[in-house]
Amino acid sequence: MSHSFVIILSLVIYKLALIGIGIWASRRTQNESDYFLGGRGLGAWVSGLSYAASTSSAWVLLGFTGFVYSYGVSALWMVPGIWGGYIAVWLGLGERLREEAARCGHLTLSDFLGAGVSKEWARAISILSAILILFTFVFYIAAQFGAAGLAFRTQLGLGQTEALIIGAVVVLIYSFIGGFWAVAVTDTLQGALMALSAIILPVIAVIAAGGPVEIYQTLAAQEPSAYLHPFGERTFFGFLGFALGIMAIGLGPMGQPHLIARLMAVKDEKARWQGFFIAMLWAVLVFSGMAALALAGRALISNLGDGETLFYVMAGALLPVVLSGLVIAAVLSAVMSTVDSLLIAAGAAGAHDLGLTRLFKGREVLISRLIITILCVFAVILALIVPASIFTRVLFAWAALGAAFGPVVIARVCGVEPKGWAIIASILLGFNLTVLFYTVGQMPMPPQSADGLVAGLIRMAHTPGDPFERILPWIPALLLVFGVRQRRESDDAFGLSAED
Repeated sequence: MSHSFVIILSLVIYKLALIGIGIWASRRTQNESDYFLGGRGLGAWVSGLSYAASTSSAWVLLGFTGFVYSYGVSALWMVPGIWGGYIAVWLGLGERLREEAARCGHLTLSDFLGAGVSKEWARAISILSAILILFTFVFYIAAQFGAAGLAFRTQLGLGQTEALIIGAVVVLIYSFIGGFWAVAVTDTLQGALMALSAIILPVIAVIAAGGPVEIYQTLAAQEPSAYLHPFGERTFFGFLGFALGIMAIGLGPMGQPHLIARLMAVKDEKARWQGFFIAMLWAVLVFSGMAALALAGRALISNLGDGETLFYVMAGALLPVVLSGLVIAAVLSAVMSTVDSLLIAAGAAGAHDLGLTRLFKGREVLISRLIITILCVFAVILALIVPASIFTRVLFAWAALGAAFGPVVIARVCGVEPKGWAIIASILLGFNLTVLFYTVGQMPMPPQSADGLVAGLIRMAHTPGDPFERILPWIPALLLVFGVRQRRESDDAFGLSAED
């Protein structure tokens, strides 16, 4: 039985299972709340594992592993930030998000952002948020398609274009069925498969490399001393910028609509707490496993051209043909399945937040599906024409949405009710500053002799770890929403007010 045949067979079986889940879920989808939030009935295992799988799929298995493979031990400063993001969302934001969403009938993150202001401002906030979500998710979904294309290309020998189109078509087919319930249950399976892969393959890789001590000795002998240095042998300020920049990735979840939806959909406080412990345990297992795989892989293969292919290379080299095919097919399915969460959130933004469902009563699902299709097409085009790695493309979308929506979410959870115009300005500030630093970071580094504002900005944006892109946009946005508050005579139990 060939390696390619096992992968194809596994994919076919997995996709049939997804269709079955979609059919089952479609029977539980009766209205808009069911389609976008699963009727607010998620239990602990589904909410915890589906959250984990949605927040960390292609980029942790491929991008994060490749990042550690390339940069060494200093890249692990990212992990405390990521774990901190889990804690912040589930424990810091989760209770208020769940309770207010149930009490006020919020269906999307945009509903939560615009609560407590006048209808006119709430409508403007909803439209702006939807536009930014749709724009940014094109990049995010393109990264996932890129990961699927990479797998098809390396494992089945397909061309880049054919690989991307196959991945997109498969995702588009099963994303049409079942709405949020299908997505949540699918992502639960995905999370379990990822956890198994993150245990089995790293353990085998570490054993193959001779164990932790042998790995350290091999890397110390064959790599520059900076590779094993916790600071990467950077200067103090260089290290500080690098570490803060990669740890700031943990800020992103507070502004991701597809992740916030998991907290809005969990059924009660007991399920939320249990879901947090499940998600956190998953994060510890998976990120630890992928870090071990990266270092063991570097000891075994020191000259891998593209670090983001390490997972597939190691699976093919260390596992028997059948098991290797199953692991790669499972991970490939998981990578593609992540797109369904993004598509449902984008469909909610386009259909609900833009108000199209109010214009086409009874056609809510149809409108969402049309938006999903259009988004898929643009994402495939972007993945084909924009040369960016999985890691950087995901982090751009992650940082942009986090800085746009995160400060407003934090303010409202803290009981601060900003004025409507301040919310709009904060969203625009956070998003546009992220785009600015991302854009200048793509420009060629100016020569050392160059001076002036533009040259200085480009050098700043090229700082390793991208601290300016991931941290700086939050500062003026937070100052604005905390500083420009509504005047109100009294607060209700949630500090809501329609006055502006």
